[in-house]
Amino acid sequence: MGTTDIRTGYRGAQRVIAVVLPFLVALGLAALGDTLTTATSVLVLVLVVVGVGAAGDRVAGVLAAVSSGLWFDFFLTEPTGQFAIKDPDDVEVVVLLVAVGVAVTEIALWGLRQQARAARRAGYLDGVLESADLAARGGVATAQARRRVADRIAEVLDVDHCRFVPDAVPPLGAAALHRDGSVQRGGVAVDVDREGMPADVETCLAAPSGGGHFRITASTRVARPTREQRRVAVLLADQLAPGASASDED
Repeated sequence: MGTTDIRTGYRGAQRVIAVVLPFLVALGLAALGDTLTTATSVLVLVLVVVGVGAAGDRVAGVLAAVSSGLWFDFFLTEPTGQFAIKDPDDVEVVVLLVAVGVAVTEIALWGLRQQARAARRAGYLDGVLESADLAARGGVATAQARRRVADRIAEVLDVDHCRFVPDAVPPLGAAALHRDGSVQRGGVAVDVDREGMPADVETCLAAPSGGGHFRITASTRVARPTREQRRVAVLLADQLAPGASASDED
């Protein structure tokens, strides 16, 4: 089973739990009868919604919120055992349950995005430091250093492949990644955020110290690296130590 299948199965299980758990909790609260106030029951259901929504699955969070509202209506409001609400205050409670579920899920998603962004930036820094270390170590073969930097560039840009070419002249028709992170093809700027990296031609990134350039391939899928990622790629290329001759390449 692949990673995608596992992730899909996990999300499916999450969503089933999001529907079933509020039902079980509401049923348990109803069994306690008058020993619990309506406010306490609502807070318990809110905790259920928050717990599901904190996982960061938008669909699961909404399902938990809607399920909690429905079962609160069915088990804990008059008339019980029916999907009907007579008290306007209970209507407000149901609406708030749904609103809390949506809000908590969105906050969780925002937090996960910030965490992922921080992790990517830490990875970029590790890549630059590693490349600088390779450049500083005299015992590292030129070809090996070039391959390591090329692999890092491909990883940062999330493209198919990157290779170093010990030739200062890029091929005709190739796109170019410039120092400011912009990409141009035939003198025309490419909107990478919308269109992605050029897929039908290679994109060249100059490595001034290395005596050549990197050729970036993004042909099997649409790669949309941010400007920040593209500038990190430029910085990685700058870390390449002065190159040797073409015979050093494998």
